[in-house]
Amino acid sequence: MPDGLVLATLPESVAQTLADFEKAFDASLRLIVAPAEPGAASEVVYASDAFDAETADESGASRSIAAQDGPPLELQVVSPSGDADAIASALAPVLERELESAREVQFFTYELLERFEEINLLYSISETLGATLDLGDGAKTILSDVSDVMGAKRGSLWVYEEKDDQLYLCAQVGDDGREGPLRSDDPDAVTSMVFRKGEAIIGSRPATEPDAGGADDSFLSMPIRYAPASGESRTVGVVNLFGREDGGRFSAAHQRLLAAIASQIGAALENHRLVVLSLSKERMAKEMELARDLQMKLLPAADRLDWVDAGARVEPAEQVGGDFYQLFELPDERIGVMLGDVSLHGFPSALIMTLTLSVAGVYARESTSPAQVLRSLDDALAEELETTEMFLTVFYGVLDPRTGTLVYSNAGHPHAFAIRDDGTSERLLATDPPVGFASSDSYHESMVSWQHERDLLLLFTDGLSDMLGSNSRGDGEGLILETAIKHRYRTPMEIVDGLFALSPEEPTGHQLLGDDRTVLVVRV
Repeated sequence: MPDGLVLATLPESVAQTLADFEKAFDASLRLIVAPAEPGAASEVVYASDAFDAETADESGASRSIAAQDGPPLELQVVSPSGDADAIASALAPVLERELESAREVQFFTYELLERFEEINLLYSISETLGATLDLGDGAKTILSDVSDVMGAKRGSLWVYEEKDDQLYLCAQVGDDGREGPLRSDDPDAVTSMVFRKGEAIIGSRPATEPDAGGADDSFLSMPIRYAPASGESRTVGVVNLFGREDGGRFSAAHQRLLAAIASQIGAALENHRLVVLSLSKERMAKEMELARDLQMKLLPAADRLDWVDAGARVEPAEQVGGDFYQLFELPDERIGVMLGDVSLHGFPSALIMTLTLSVAGVYARESTSPAQVLRSLDDALAEELETTEMFLTVFYGVLDPRTGTLVYSNAGHPHAFAIRDDGTSERLLATDPPVGFASSDSYHESMVSWQHERDLLLLFTDGLSDMLGSNSRGDGEGLILETAIKHRYRTPMEIVDGLFALSPEEPTGHQLLGDDRTVLVVRV
């Protein structure tokens, strides 16, 4: 730190620049807040020990320093060599750039801290939901964490019971509010209205109205929805936040974060309901079977997008596994396609698979770049993968029918192919190591041409190719490609069924051990 007087709020880089100029030109410098009115006292933010104000008035030089935030500054220079004016002219633009750089660093540091808090919150919620069967305690912990991150005064979580068509208060934090129960058709309650419409609301309400959080407090009310693997999604509850500690209003950014959280809670509510139902009938003897069913429900229906013809199947080696796939409806009629394979299988890989599914949808809708999606996924899973000593291979591509392209990023997944209309195939090579391995800061991506309605995207995991491998077939990949190309004009689901109908010639070590098997075929 340089000698002399330095105001605590002056960026260190600016103070160091002033000190460097002092030494280089044997000058005395002072930086003050420019007086708002003539004759007003000046606030000194930096001054050399040897700075003489009287000398500065007689033979020194000064320059105005523009500041993006806060009042303008004035630089004063005294030089025994008589070149104060030249020093001031050279130093002034340097200080302006340093101040602007410091302001940008502060801004981006704040943004990064906010994103870090949000990711940590999603992790915390996943851990809370996975660590407790007591929905009330888990919901209260989640609400407390969400309220802290979003600066809310009060939060409440309501769960819908179909048997009596009412919403019941599951948990609340902050000041006590309405306890219910609430009829789903209650015309006066915001919670009931959000449940009926299935749409989030940001607004403000006076304290006299039901479930308001204070006089003209801002509120954010979000439906909790569950999307089963087949059939329509449904609203299973509502989460509310009332009042900001800073007196501000909830924003669209708060709404996006709460939507991701509500999605996790929705799956947890449905899982909780199914767990309670199963335990009441079959108890611990059926726990493994239930876990398999719950995991399969997390996977999307391959035919859920109207303009996409897709077929998929996942067969875990045990009751649950680590293979997964996802289809995302993206803006401008683009389609996101993801397939992943967690190392090992069974419950450990199933937990990583579930966590991956919970965050992949958030990142896929936040970024148009497949490389950036995998980068975010790597950052989000790094701690869990390191703790469990696991990794996962992931292919994520974005099909754009308008431009006729497939842009993809491939984190170590070996079995990804584009099957062309003329019967040729193109391997979509890995662009990066698997997620969980030490890699560079940025993932990479590639682009290939794509003819919609003609080309096929074929993705599968090594569990299938290893099962079909033999001394004569090799690793089984050739047989899979040959079969898919032969039947390329059939529907994707027929191709998937045909691949799973293939039989191994002879048992091998891989076949005896077994691994999860997954195939995803997509035609736009």
